[in-house]
Amino acid sequence: MTHGPGEVVVTGVGLALPGADTPDALLRRTACPVTGPAAEPFDTAARIGRRGHRYKDRATRLALCAALDALRDARLIPSDGEEVTVPGETVGVVASSNLGNLDTACLTAAAIAERSAVDLSPMSLPNASSNVIASWVAIRHGLRGPNLMLCNGATSGLDAVHWGAALVAAGRVRRAVVIGVETHNAVVEDLLGRSADELLDGAAAIVVEGARWAEGRGARAAATLGRYERRAGLSGCVEALLPGGAAPGVWFTPERYAEGPAGAGVGTGTDGAVPVPEAVPRYDVTSAVGRASGALGVLQCAAAIGWLARNEAGTDAETGAGTQDAGPQAGLQDAEPRAAGPQVAGSEAGAGSGTALDVGPGAAPGPAPVPASRQALITSGDDTADAVAGLLLRPTPDRCHPHPSRAPLSVMECSR
Repeated sequence: MTHGPGEVVVTGVGLALPGADTPDALLRRTACPVTGPAAEPFDTAARIGRRGHRYKDRATRLALCAALDALRDARLIPSDGEEVTVPGETVGVVASSNLGNLDTACLTAAAIAERSAVDLSPMSLPNASSNVIASWVAIRHGLRGPNLMLCNGATSGLDAVHWGAALVAAGRVRRAVVIGVETHNAVVEDLLGRSADELLDGAAAIVVEGARWAEGRGARAAATLGRYERRAGLSGCVEALLPGGAAPGVWFTPERYAEGPAGAGVGTGTDGAVPVPEAVPRYDVTSAVGRASGALGVLQCAAAIGWLARNEAGTDAETGAGTQDAGPQAGLQDAEPRAAGPQVAGSEAGAGSGTALDVGPGAAPGPAPVPASRQALITSGDDTADAVAGLLLRPTPDRCHPHPSRAPLSVMECSR
C-alpha cells in the first residue's frame, strides 16, 4: 500500500481579469470597488499571443490565459515555455463555465435553422462543444489526466474546485488545474437581461495538488483546502462547515448577497438568522468583476488566497463588514515566494497507479486544527436556488525546504 497525497493544497493561482492580476489586487478591488470608467478588457493576445487562437472563442482564450498563469505560478511550466515539466498524465483539468460558449452554440443552431449545416465553418464548429474550454487547456499544455467540464449553475465554480481536489485525493492525478471563466456578448446579455458592464469578462485558475507531491518537487503551497459542503440552504451549509456558530476570519459571500436588519435580508436561512456573525468581514467578489456565474467559486478562492497571505503577514486591516484598508499591499507572489526545487520527471510517473488514500481533501491535517478565525469561508448559491456550496480555505504551514528530501516511491507508483 502506498501513501496517499495527504492534504490537498493550492500551489498556483492565475487571473485573466481587467485591473487585477494578483489575488491581493483582486481582494483590494473587491473591498473598494473602483468608480469611474471601466477598465479596459483583458488583452488575451498580450499573454498567449495571437497565433493559433484566431478561431477560438473568447471564453477559451481567457481560460488559456488564466491556466498558463496558474501553472507557471505553481512552477509546473517554465517562464519561457508552455509544456509542463512533470508527466502530463499526472495533471488533470477541471473547468467551470455556464455561459462561456453560449454565443457559439446559439449562432450555430440559428445558422442551421435558417440555412443548412453546409454553411457552418469547420474551424468554428468545435467551439460549440460544451467541453471546449477544458479540452483546449489540456491540449495546449499536454495535460493528459482526467478532463472535466462543469456547467452547474451558481455553485459550479466551487463544485469544480471540489472535483479537482477529489481527483487528487482519489489518486487519479497528483495535481489538477481548476478554471472558472465567463464572458459577455449579445447572446449572454439577451439571455440574462443584463448589460455588459454588469457581467464578468474574465477567468481565474488555481492548481490543486497533493501536499506530498508539492513538497516532493519543492513547491510552496499558498493555501490548504478544508471541508466542502453542498446543502439546500445557506445556513445549513455554513453550520456543516463551522459547527456551533464558530466565526471564520472572513466570509466570501454568494453573488450579490444582502442582509437586512435583524436577519431579514436576502439569503438568510429559513429560521431568519444571519448564517455568519455580523462582526466577520464580508466580501462579494462580483462587486468588483461583475456577475460571475460559473466562474464565481474559483474567483472567490483566488481572493481568499490573497486574504490568507495578508492575514498571515499581519497586514490585514478589516474594520467591519465589507470594508478593507485600500492602501498598497504586497502582492501574493511577493508575500509567498516559492522555491522551484529540483525536477525529476521519473519520480512523477504513474500518479494514479494503485494509490491508496490515507486522507481526503476535507480531513484535518494533524492533531492541532487551524482555528476558524484563521480560515476563509467561501459560499456560492442561495436558498432560492435550493443549492448552496461551501468551502473552507486555511493557511498552510511552511513545510517545504529549498532542497527537500524526496519521499520514497513504491513499485506501484512507478508501474506506468
